[in-house]
Amino acid sequence: MAKKHEMYVERREQGDYAVRRPGASRASTVEPTQAKAIAWATEHGAKHPLVERVRHTSVGHPDKWRSSGK
Repeated sequence: MAKKHEMYVERREQGDYAVRRPGASRASTVEPTQAKAIAWATEHGAKHPLVERVRHTSVGHPDKWRSSGK
């Protein structure tokens, strides 16, 4: 079962960022930047929103998730 305050920040094809709750079919909000999406999720109850990687690195790929750690 998902945690009540868990949220995901994911990049959309349009280049902006959607904030979703687990299992939601629609985004709670869409923000123009990843930082604004993380801030919105934090303000609305997510202690550490899970953020989708949007670039390739030596330790991760776009299909991986990481905690925002804020």
